[in-house]
Amino acid sequence: MKLSTTSSKRKGSLEVVHKYGPCSQQNDGERKVTDSDILNLDKERVKYIHSRISKELGGDDSVKELDSATLPAKSGTLIGSGNYFVVVGLGTPKKDLSLIFDTGSDLTWTQCQPCARSCYSQQDPIFDPSKSSTYANITCTSTLCTQLSSATGNDPGCSSSTKACIYGIQYGDQSFSVGYFSRERLTVTATDVINNFLFGCGQNNQGLFGGSAGLIGLGRHPISFVQQTASKYNKIFSYCLPSTASSTGHLTFGGGGGAYRNLVYTPFSTLSRSSSFYGLDIVSITVDGVKLSLSPSLFSSGGAIIDSGTVITRLPPTAYATLRSAFRKGMSKYPTAPELSILDTCYDLSAYKDKDIFIPPINFVFGGSATVKLQPQGVLYVASTKQVCLAFAPNGDDSDVTIFGNVQQRTLEVVYDLGSGKIGFGAGGCQ
Repeated sequence: MKLSTTSSKRKGSLEVVHKYGPCSQQNDGERKVTDSDILNLDKERVKYIHSRISKELGGDDSVKELDSATLPAKSGTLIGSGNYFVVVGLGTPKKDLSLIFDTGSDLTWTQCQPCARSCYSQQDPIFDPSKSSTYANITCTSTLCTQLSSATGNDPGCSSSTKACIYGIQYGDQSFSVGYFSRERLTVTATDVINNFLFGCGQNNQGLFGGSAGLIGLGRHPISFVQQTASKYNKIFSYCLPSTASSTGHLTFGGGGGAYRNLVYTPFSTLSRSSSFYGLDIVSITVDGVKLSLSPSLFSSGGAIIDSGTVITRLPPTAYATLRSAFRKGMSKYPTAPELSILDTCYDLSAYKDKDIFIPPINFVFGGSATVKLQPQGVLYVASTKQVCLAFAPNGDDSDVTIFGNVQQRTLEVVYDLGSGKIGFGAGGCQ
């Protein structure tokens, strides 16, 4: 159940860290988030995604030259969630901020002084716009302000005194941020700077963001980081989510040529019925080399998306029951363990050495015959060696959207190419 902690360095790259891991700058050594906490929060996020998609219709697209920048990406298992974050600079002079990156939302925001209402505890000093020479509010008469309605699901407000545009965004676990919609200088790496970047300067922020300073929105809406930087990074980004809290992955913007090797690509699906989320066409699933007996229409009724912020993959109940049955058959020689929150298929592997454990391999086949083999770290959720669980859960109904979560994406190189309308997967993106 362990992995090497070595990681490859890429020029201009951002490290990805787990929000709760020992490598996290946000880990103060005191907060202890349990696996049940993480999985219960995951339930709330999935409910939010289902309700948001059910209300939306839409789509999107554009291009230019190919720059690239890569950030170290890390996981954060001790400070409150199953998400991943990177460190970027904001303002002039720049202040480094640890932000969770999220393919399932669009607005980038951070907590800001003077925290007129409320700010939760974060590891980095809270950003003070009055000390930056490049900060400016967006006015409520600006057309930019009106974009917030579709990006956040809430109509913008207007400050009576300053006529500044006010944003408000709420997430599935009832966490929220409210503040000024603004523009600022964003430093991605030492050589990559984005001027006049649109973001939320939060004055009232509450919820379960761990010690992070806020979020980077990587969705498809015009307000997202991906769309705002389209002329620089060509609407291409990729990441690798590390498999353990002590490993390091990356989040890369742009790229081209030989940057991505041995990838299989699948076209983005329109079945998610949402302009922000990234849709997938799931054709079939195999367990230990055997294709599951599932109707081809099972995944198309609700559609499917990929989401970096959902921890556990959610399948139609019919598909989940079939996958679980095949997986249990392949794991029949191992003693079972108690259920863990939403995970109902768990094993006690404490008496076995890693080399003696056989995990039935699980493959997903996406549209375009793109076969993605999940790594063992992408099949199992390890609470401890005494409680190792199948990292899948059922939706409430077969018509709910399927969500390909971040556990299943671990160690894979995942490449989003919006200009070409496709997403790529490759093995060995990180450890």
